[in-house]
Amino acid sequence: MTSWKNAPTQSVVVDGVPFVYRELGPTGGIPVVFLHHFTAVLDDWDPRVVDGIAETHHVIAFDNHGVGGTGGKVPNDLEEMGAAAIAFIRALGYEKVDLFGFSVGGAVAQMVALQAPDLVRRMVLAGTGPRGGGGIWKMPFIVGGAYLKAFLARKDPRHFLFFPRTAVGKEAAHDYFGRLAERTADRDLPIATQARLAQLRAITMGGMHAPDDLSAITVPVLVANGDHDLMVASGHSADLAARLPNAKLTIYPDSGHGGVFQHHEEFVPEVLAFLA
Repeated sequence: MTSWKNAPTQSVVVDGVPFVYRELGPTGGIPVVFLHHFTAVLDDWDPRVVDGIAETHHVIAFDNHGVGGTGGKVPNDLEEMGAAAIAFIRALGYEKVDLFGFSVGGAVAQMVALQAPDLVRRMVLAGTGPRGGGGIWKMPFIVGGAYLKAFLARKDPRHFLFFPRTAVGKEAAHDYFGRLAERTADRDLPIATQARLAQLRAITMGGMHAPDDLSAITVPVLVANGDHDLMVASGHSADLAARLPNAKLTIYPDSGHGGVFQHHEEFVPEVLAFLA
C-alpha cells in the first residue's frame, strides 16, 4: 500500500519546466494539493498529515517553481508563485481542487484563490496570515536568529522556529523529525540558496504589500495555527480568518508555527471533517 514514505516521485513539464510531485490516496475525486513552507521540499511534509488526509482523499504534493527537484528559479513575488501553482495544477488536467497551504504555502494558496477562483473548492491555511500583515519585516531577523541557534546546537532551525522550547515542544520536535526521516529512498533534492533568498524576499515583500481584498475568496476556508507562532504571529491567522467571509479558525495550545504537526492527531480529523 502506497504511503508518503514510498510514494514515487513523478514529473510533469509545465511551459518547458519540469515540476516534480508525489501523489497518493484514492483517485477520482477532487484532489487536495499541498503547498509547502519556507525552504521546504517534498520530504519536509509530515507523513502523519499526508497519510492521514490521503486515507480518504487524493493528495498531490509538489515542488513549486525552482524548489527541490523542480526546474527554474524561485520568483521573488507571491503572485508569481501562485501563477506557477495554477499552471502546475492545470498541467495535470484538474479543473477543481482543494488546497492545503502551510506557512508561505498558505500565502500562495491565497494567490491561487484570487487569481483562479473557479479552480478552488475549499482551502486549509495553516501557520499563515494575510498579505500586508504587520511585523513581517521581522522575518529575516527571526530566521537568522534561529539559524544561528541551530548552528550552535547542531540542530535543524525548525527546532527553534516550529516548536516552543518547552519540554512538550522539544518532544514534539523530536517526534516530527523522526517522522521526516521515515523516507529513506527516492529523496528530493535539497533547497537551493537562491530559493531560500527568493522565498524570504517574497515573504518580506508580501508583508509590506497593500492588503488583498479577501472578501473575494468565498469558498470555505479552515485557518489553523499554534498559539505562539514566532514566524507568523498567531494574531495574523485570526486576522486572516476574520477577513475571509466563510472561514473557521482553530488555534492549537502550547504550540508554535508547526502546531498542526505537533497536534496532528487532532488536526487531521478536523481537516477530514472540513473537506467532507
